[in-house]
Amino acid sequence: MRIAVTGRDGQVATALAEIGERTGAARGIEIIRLGRPELDLAEPGTVQAALAQTRPDAIVNAAAFTAVDLAETEAEAAFAVNAAGAGAVAAAARALSVPVIQLSTDYVFDGRKPSPYREDDPTGPVSIYGKSKLAGEQAVAAATPDHVILRTAWVYAPYGKNFVLTMLRLAETRDELRVVADQHGCPTYAPDIAEALIAVAANLLARPGDAGLRGIFHLTGAGEATWAQLAEETFALARQFGGSGARVTPITTAEYPTPARRPQNSRLDGTKLAQLHGVRLPDWRQSLARCVARLYGAA
Repeated sequence: MRIAVTGRDGQVATALAEIGERTGAARGIEIIRLGRPELDLAEPGTVQAALAQTRPDAIVNAAAFTAVDLAETEAEAAFAVNAAGAGAVAAAARALSVPVIQLSTDYVFDGRKPSPYREDDPTGPVSIYGKSKLAGEQAVAAATPDHVILRTAWVYAPYGKNFVLTMLRLAETRDELRVVADQHGCPTYAPDIAEALIAVAANLLARPGDAGLRGIFHLTGAGEATWAQLAEETFALARQFGGSGARVTPITTAEYPTPARRPQNSRLDGTKLAQLHGVRLPDWRQSLARCVARLYGAA
């Protein structure tokens, strides 16, 4: 199974590449990472030719404009990549007669629901980033019926830019960190996402006519946390390996204003993905422990 993945240097593409390098030969998996300049979602004309050269069995679109606050002032760039670019990838997938898996986000919701969001809940993004990603979902669905849209949230990894690495870096020079404690979500480990993507792609290829396997699904780590709780658990694990850990002071969203509004409830219900694709991610604490152990050379 040859999987072409966009967003070459992103957390998910990197995690997929690691699987390919570590176990790909034994599992019959080949991962081809694509990125700028040969494939640039802001330049739709580059998309189909770059993907066609890889001769993929499936395509994962993990590339995105992810600077949430910057998107508030650079909306055109965000929509170019997250909406038009995603649509171009899906159109290329249709031209190549292969399925496409589009990574989306919890930010397509307004965060007001008191319980985890299901796939059929009404969307209502409150930021430019969320609006651009929702437009991307719509563009993908319009371009090809052979698609899966996977909404995920609070992604972290031992590499790239993410909350966990930021907290550990700040703790090296600070004794106390003020962290938001009234936003709730499901921390999700990029290597877990990568394994899920491979499983979903295999299902799509094995059952090409099964409409039930297509459509929108939610994919996050099991369990839930606030940002403050995620920080506290990260520091507790780091201390076990002799690393730095700061004292966490919980604050409200209002005490940490940002240009873009964040959903206060980012929890996603993954029941549908588990039932139809047989994919369920581990509890976020287990995956975080794996991540921190790797960072400190213990895994």
